[in-house]
Amino acid sequence: MVKLIFSQDIKSKEKKAIPLTKKDSIITKRNDSILKKTRDSLLTKKTDSIAKDSIKPKEAVDDIITHTAKGYTIQNSKNQTVTLYDEANIKYTDIDLKAGKVIIDYKKNTLFATGIVDTTGYKQRPVFKQGSQESEQDSLIYNFKTKRALIYGLKTQQGEMYTYGTKTKRVNDSTIYIRNIRFTTSDKERPDYYISTNKAKLVPGKKIIVGTSNLVLADIPTPLVLPFAYFPMTDRAMSGFLVPQFDTGSSQRGIGFQNGGYYFAISDYFDLAVTGDAWSNGSWGVRFNSNYNKRYKFNGTFSLNFENIINGLRGFDDFSKSNNFNLRWNHSQDQKASPNSRFSASVNIGSSQFFRQSLNQFNVAQTQNNTFNSSINYSKNFVGTPFNMAVTATHQQNTNTESITMTLPNITLNMERIYPFAGKGGVKKNPIQKLGFNYNMQGQYRINTTDDEFFTSKMFETARAGVQHRTSTNTNIKVLKYFTLSPNANYEEVWQFDYIQKDYDATRNVVVTDTLRGFKSFREYNVGVSLSTNIYGTFNFKKGRLKAIRHTFRPSISYSYRPDFRENYLRTVQQSANPLDLEEYTIFDQGIYGSPSGGVSNTIGIALNNVLEAKVAPKDPDSDEEDEKIMILNNLNFNASYNIAADSLRWSTVSFNAGTRLFKDKLALNIAGVLDPYQVIDVNGSTVRINKFNKGLFRLTSANITANYSISSKDFEKKKDGEKEEKKKGNGANNPPDTMGANIDPTTRGGIPGNRAVGGETVETELYRSKIPWSLNLVYSANYTRPGINPGSIGVHTVGFSGNIELTPKWKIGYSSGYDIKNGAFSFSRFNFTRDLDSWQFNFNWVPFGSNSSYTFFIGVKSSTLADLKWDKNKPPDRRLF
Repeated sequence: MVKLIFSQDIKSKEKKAIPLTKKDSIITKRNDSILKKTRDSLLTKKTDSIAKDSIKPKEAVDDIITHTAKGYTIQNSKNQTVTLYDEANIKYTDIDLKAGKVIIDYKKNTLFATGIVDTTGYKQRPVFKQGSQESEQDSLIYNFKTKRALIYGLKTQQGEMYTYGTKTKRVNDSTIYIRNIRFTTSDKERPDYYISTNKAKLVPGKKIIVGTSNLVLADIPTPLVLPFAYFPMTDRAMSGFLVPQFDTGSSQRGIGFQNGGYYFAISDYFDLAVTGDAWSNGSWGVRFNSNYNKRYKFNGTFSLNFENIINGLRGFDDFSKSNNFNLRWNHSQDQKASPNSRFSASVNIGSSQFFRQSLNQFNVAQTQNNTFNSSINYSKNFVGTPFNMAVTATHQQNTNTESITMTLPNITLNMERIYPFAGKGGVKKNPIQKLGFNYNMQGQYRINTTDDEFFTSKMFETARAGVQHRTSTNTNIKVLKYFTLSPNANYEEVWQFDYIQKDYDATRNVVVTDTLRGFKSFREYNVGVSLSTNIYGTFNFKKGRLKAIRHTFRPSISYSYRPDFRENYLRTVQQSANPLDLEEYTIFDQGIYGSPSGGVSNTIGIALNNVLEAKVAPKDPDSDEEDEKIMILNNLNFNASYNIAADSLRWSTVSFNAGTRLFKDKLALNIAGVLDPYQVIDVNGSTVRINKFNKGLFRLTSANITANYSISSKDFEKKKDGEKEEKKKGNGANNPPDTMGANIDPTTRGGIPGNRAVGGETVETELYRSKIPWSLNLVYSANYTRPGINPGSIGVHTVGFSGNIELTPKWKIGYSSGYDIKNGAFSFSRFNFTRDLDSWQFNFNWVPFGSNSSYTFFIGVKSSTLADLKWDKNKPPDRRLF
């Protein structure tokens, strides 16, 4: 049986004879309604007059069409058609089409694609891809010549937006018209929501313009209707208005709006958002927020906030007005930009009362911070030398005292330790070869001011400047095999560019201190030596899992000597009407780096360090597991000194600290304190130490303890996993049932839970397992002070707790609070509730009580494309300025 079908070559238009089998009804079927459709305006569109010129028109099919099909391929020479069936794939120029059935008509220069129907339904819907644009539809007709298309049952994605349309007409690559269209960012087969409209114009990769639109939630139309809408679809940021939030809940400020403004998409590397607030009582605020990023170079954020806050009515006693600002800047340099230098910035500067008085501050936790800290750093390594340099500008601000300290700048030059006497190849064997030197230079210009004088000329009147040079040398020597002797010497020189002078004002009977400008300097040095060793003790156990306890003891004794340098710079000034009542001072007393050290120091220092470790055998003695090392005591340190040159009170206080981690590192416990060996007496209300030892050897003057404990549901899951492993070994009959429920077998399709035999073993399964992940963090802090003869007191005694609870995979609750045990009151508390609504997000943050009592409510679409489709409400804390 031989048949013949004529195939047309696309390039040469020649016909080739191909032997085939006998006559097939499928091949000779001509009366196909789809192929007879010839009177379509889309398919018979005449040539545009604009396109007419003297040049000979190109062929409609100007490239090779590559096609494949899993079912069959039929080429009809008479009708000049090619039919592909089952997993058909067409590739033509930048077009890639996959469908259940495809018919190519060379006469009409058209392509028809549709899915196929079988017992499972309608499947293999056409998927049309051209360039970066991709769409799925029920069927389509495409004209090779005009590049136009008719699409039925469209589904396409542009960025985060999914578009569904009943009938679509594609005019060209950049213009598509759609009827009965739905827009959504939900990727579900049945979207959570969509915006429905009768007609729309789509410009792929740029925008969607629609007519009258209606918001539909869960297939239920809502009263929300827009006469028209515009959706930007570009991958690049676009400038536009930011919709404000209206505020009607404040009786103090009246009605107003918040966070309205304009977003400027300046470039691919830089943007700017300008937003503002305004209320009917005259209060207003403005904010500038910017982000910048250049790949492999740097990135950062910048924000400037200013608020004019008015309370009360003008002319009344309760009227008050306040102007506050806050500036933040964070900058980070990519490590690839410059391996030998780095620039970074973290700036937080502003009015001390900004966060406490702000009318638009959602992060109320900032009100609990009483400091602002800023730092701008530039560092550089000088390759091939031991030197490196850092230039830093810093800022510290206490919002309680409203004091501000700034260094503009702080310049540091370091020389890494060098060994000038080392042998060839850097070999350091003897003490001379181990002798090393280092050098450090630091220069500062420091400003101390207040909120009121900030950014005024007065802030520079009390500024101080100085330079400090330090160099040191040391080496180490092995003594008696087990001891290390380390001699050292240190030299320091200070330059100051301002100094003080004190004079007695007899008229006012006060001492007047003047700051004078000029160069002054002083020098000092000290020498010392230390002797240290390590002592190890092991206690072995023959019974039980505990095999051994190891004690590491590191004693160290040191000696240092420093002459009295202060006496060379001492001056005296009369401080009262009595000419013999004199006060001693030095001109360096108010300098950045202090004044010369006073008194001879001939000191012996003692330091004791202890570490305890345990070795525990595994639970199963027959297992191949190694013994586990457990840290019992991370550290137990004692430090004290004895000054040989002092005429009394030669012993210093003894400081101690200890730390450990228990319960598999879940609990971190730290203790520190100070012990005084001498007695104290009360002299005119002041505590004075006397040269008599305490009867009880030491008196505790201060102590503090901190504990941190973290626990979560995962800790218990690990335990149950271990129980399940034992059950698999055949010990399950002796174990209690798993109260959290067994894992659901993915092969179980449903039915009543019960026993199912697997491999001859009975396994108990359950239909549902209740699992609520949670976490809990506990913090405990307490300190004790007893500076004098009076009984000691507890200054801080608090416990704090925070954590999260996942009620369901999409419901989460977070909490943070604390309790002041000393004062019997709760500290700042905050709760947040989050619900993941798939394409929507719900957030509720609540501060239930206190001066910062407030809440914020938000529900809206996650996607940034429809970020304005939201509803949010907030109640800021009630602010009192005075």
